[in-house]
Amino acid sequence: MTYTQPQTRDRISSFSRAGLTFDVSDSGPLDGPTVVLLHGFPANRHGFDDVAGILNAAGLRTLAPDLRGYSDGARPRRRRSYRAVEHQRDVSALLDAAGTERVHLVGHDWGGALAWQLALAAPERLSRLTVLSTPHPSALVRSLWSSAQLLRSFYVLVFQLPWLPEALLRRRLTTLLRRMGLNESSAIAYGEFMAIDGRLTGALNWYRGMGLPDDRGSRRRMVTVPTTYVWGNGDQALGRRAAELTESYVQAKYRFVELDADHWLPENVPELVAREILADRLH
Repeated sequence: MTYTQPQTRDRISSFSRAGLTFDVSDSGPLDGPTVVLLHGFPANRHGFDDVAGILNAAGLRTLAPDLRGYSDGARPRRRRSYRAVEHQRDVSALLDAAGTERVHLVGHDWGGALAWQLALAAPERLSRLTVLSTPHPSALVRSLWSSAQLLRSFYVLVFQLPWLPEALLRRRLTTLLRRMGLNESSAIAYGEFMAIDGRLTGALNWYRGMGLPDDRGSRRRMVTVPTTYVWGNGDQALGRRAAELTESYVQAKYRFVELDADHWLPENVPELVAREILADRLH
């Protein structure tokens, strides 16, 4: 695997785009290959802290942003502001701010969906792709009609509604996360994070913006970046059928890694996640 390294880099704690400011954790050697870590719902950049620590010790720089809706300085109100193209441009702005041309991109849950989208829209910015839990979007759509995935994904329809999801989740989020298998400390941390005014709505707006027309988005379906897809066979939200279909949408070197784990891979099994990210450097 080949990484392109610019001659100069700077440590960053935030970056800006289109009047929005995003918080970032930037750690590890500045002259090392760069890995970008994209969190999902209802996490934040700290969900990757344990993974980042292992990668940093192995000589890799890691960039973990709080994404749009999660950063307090990057929470637009309009649903249209949460279209896929906006998220893609946010990540590209992060790479520019950090002084890196191409990165190894890692994403989990919604961050995984964004990672697939960026691989389709801007493959020239990626040296490698590692997606955790989330199947290729076309594989997920196909699985809705050939498995129980539609039932697993029913909550996505509920999250489209205004104000009701916030009312249901605000006081129950920590308990629900525990029941879904997330470790105790992370469940508490995410519940406390989402209790701050505006954050839960910003996070849910990813679901509310997912179906909006996005004429400038990529129409490609085939990923041409070397890819590893890591899936936990105990995942309650994303089933086996979509996981198995994902390979057919990658026209590059591909690895499928099945773990005896649940949905919360970065938080619950960070050592295994880091192992697979590091293994990608050898393939």
